[in-house]
Amino acid sequence: MPAPISVWNTAPTSAPAQRRDRYVPGSAAHPAKMLPCIAAHAIRTYTKPGALVLDPMCGIGTTLVEAIHLHRSALGVEYEPKWAHLARLNAASAAHEGGTGSGAVHCGDARKLTELIPAALHGTVDLVVTSPPYGPSVHGQVRSTRETGEAGVVKKDYRYSHDPANLAHVPTGQLLTAFTEILAQCRIMLRPGGTAVVTTRPWRERGELIDLPSAVLAAGRAAALIPTERCVALLAGIRDSQLITRPSFFQMKNVRDARRQGIPLSVVQHEDVLVFTRPASLVWEPFAAGARETAITVAGG
Repeated sequence: MPAPISVWNTAPTSAPAQRRDRYVPGSAAHPAKMLPCIAAHAIRTYTKPGALVLDPMCGIGTTLVEAIHLHRSALGVEYEPKWAHLARLNAASAAHEGGTGSGAVHCGDARKLTELIPAALHGTVDLVVTSPPYGPSVHGQVRSTRETGEAGVVKKDYRYSHDPANLAHVPTGQLLTAFTEILAQCRIMLRPGGTAVVTTRPWRERGELIDLPSAVLAAGRAAALIPTERCVALLAGIRDSQLITRPSFFQMKNVRDARRQGIPLSVVQHEDVLVFTRPASLVWEPFAAGARETAITVAGG
């Protein structure tokens, strides 16, 4: 029987309002920040105060900030030194602003979590909260003519980095193989019975739907994690039982451009949330072969 879908009311206010006064200058430049209320909801739902939370691809440290404010301890790993530096500053700011948790950020490749994080912490993490990089169609910000005084629209803050080794720049199949490795490392970091929450969404590439949620589900299974829930985290608010959309200018422009080309694109209103559990004991280790066999599902139309 399929697992029931629960809906998370995670956008009662806009993303900028959720981040206001909680993140240091420069944080807004990251092209794919997790919505703070999504991280906070996951942390409240799956842990208690004093728990240890990990984000292996932490960006500017949204998961860490929310964990610290909610009186949990947090670990982050970030490949890009620029974002790792900001994540450290954001975690320190959260602790200074009343959070009773602690945060530590390691700069490096999440595929080497167990090398980057002290061995004493292996098998002690209560919750992993993370998200893989999405396709370029859902990244970035734009500046309009009204802002620049120049004709046309200027795209900005749409790259994680210029490093070709960054997983945001690799082909989708290679990304999924790497993400399976990351989830396998997360399994080692989790305590038995610990939870991993992965937010993701599909996107279109040359008109075809890239079903990233289903591919991430397969990656979790290949990493020997047990899928337990599939949820919807809203990016739109609710008012009088109606959804109130809050698309960015970039999202609206992207949708309009796609529709002019005959591509049936819509503004994204939610994230898919995939919830996994580390089994209490492992009787099989499919990772070594499974990581290479993880495949993406592409649905046309």
